[in-house]
Amino acid sequence: MKILVAISNVPDTTTKIQFTDGDTKFNAAGVTFVINPYDEWYALVRALELKEANLAEKVTLIHVGAADSEATIRKGLALGADDAVRIDSEGGDAFFVADQIATYAKANGYDLILVGKETINYNGSSVGAMIAGVLDLPFVSLATKLDMAGNKATVEHDIDGGTQVVECELPLVVSCAKGMAEQRIPNMRGIMAARTKPLTVVPANGTAPLTSIKSFALSAGRTTVKLIDENNIDELVNLLHTEAKVI
Repeated sequence: MKILVAISNVPDTTTKIQFTDGDTKFNAAGVTFVINPYDEWYALVRALELKEANLAEKVTLIHVGAADSEATIRKGLALGADDAVRIDSEGGDAFFVADQIATYAKANGYDLILVGKETINYNGSSVGAMIAGVLDLPFVSLATKLDMAGNKATVEHDIDGGTQVVECELPLVVSCAKGMAEQRIPNMRGIMAARTKPLTVVPANGTAPLTSIKSFALSAGRTTVKLIDENNIDELVNLLHTEAKVI
């Protein structure tokens, strides 16, 4: 079984968000970029666990981005992935990214495609489903457990009011959520080995994004809280009528 793990290059969670060019672009100056945590902690680590259990022969990383993302890709290789592919592009919307990944996956015959449930910068949670849609493959979202037996995957995922267990034959696309695996830290041996592991750069397939960003805006942030004495019900009712806002 060959596993393809899609990873995204995202700002570190401690980054102070700023925009430039009239709020149309993210200001990347001085920002440290990392592997999207859902891609790294859950999708990649579970893929590595399957390989370590001799259920997969190869784990390949794939990323859609420019050359400045290669340091992030190398971290994924340091964790244990066998090789990596970078689709050479400045990026685009979710469909653009999904179509690039799907094109490469189809041409190279991967059995299992894993993605994180969402990226921490856009939180769209749509790339995995779009990959499956382009390839016409089964898709399981928000998976918390993945087991393999031959050509069949048993996947557990969250649904309203509980969990659901499904069985799917490969090939398959799965988006991975908390519970799928535990975070790993690269060791020195892995870091040294990552320097020489293959990282192939391929051109984008010519697909055009379907959407574009008009502008960004920072969230309003937290507001002050009014504390009301538990015995002062009249004031509470008055504030609910005059000041409370429905979000």
